[in-house]
Amino acid sequence: MRVVGYARVSTSEQADHGVGLEAQRRAIQAACSERGWQLVEVIEDAGYSAKDLNRPGIRQALQMIESGQADALVVAKLDRLSRSLLDFAALMDRARRKKWALAALDLGVDTSTPSGEMMANVMASFAQFERRLIGQRTKDALAVKKAEGVRLGRPRAVPAHLARRIKTMRARGLTLARIAAILNGDGVPTAHGGARWHPSTVSAVIRSAQRQQA
Repeated sequence: MRVVGYARVSTSEQADHGVGLEAQRRAIQAACSERGWQLVEVIEDAGYSAKDLNRPGIRQALQMIESGQADALVVAKLDRLSRSLLDFAALMDRARRKKWALAALDLGVDTSTPSGEMMANVMASFAQFERRLIGQRTKDALAVKKAEGVRLGRPRAVPAHLARRIKTMRARGLTLARIAAILNGDGVPTAHGGARWHPSTVSAVIRSAQRQQA
C-alpha cells in the first residue's frame, strides 16, 4: 500500500527547531517498514494549529491521495491531524466515499484493516454523539431565548418613539430589568408583538439603536 505521511507542529518555535516533526517522521517510517507500506512522502504543516483542516500541508496530502498518487494517509498521532473528533469523523467518511485508507498510529485506527476499521467506527459513533449533544444544547438555548420573549430569526425594529423612550430611561440610569418592568406595567408589546419584556429584549433594542446610529 502506498501511503502519504502527515506531520504537524503548532508553534513557530517548534517549526524552526524541528521539535516534534522528526519524531513523527520516524514513527511513520517505522510503521511503514513494519507493515510493508511504501512511503511516498511525508508532508508537514509547521506552525499550524489543529483547530480545523484548513492547512496547506493536509490539503496537499489529500490532493495527492485523491489524484491516485497514494492509497492512504498516515499520521503518528491523531491530534497531529485534528483535535476535533467531528473533523476526524468527516475525514473518515471522505476516505470511505473516495476509497482511500486512513491510519492514526497512536490509536490503532487503520481503515485498511478490519480491526482498525472497527476502531474508526467507534470513534465515528462518539462523533455522532458529540453532534447530537451540540444540537441538543443549541435547541435548549433557543428554547430559553423563546421563553424570554426573544423572537428568533430576522429581528424586527420597534417603533422609533419606543426606542427613544427606552434609550432615555437607560440614559437616566435605569437597569434593564427596571425598564422591562415599566414597559410590562404599561402594557407595551415587544417588537414581535409579545406581551412580556425581559432585560435581554430591552438590551437588544438598545444595541439595535446604537448600530443604526453608528
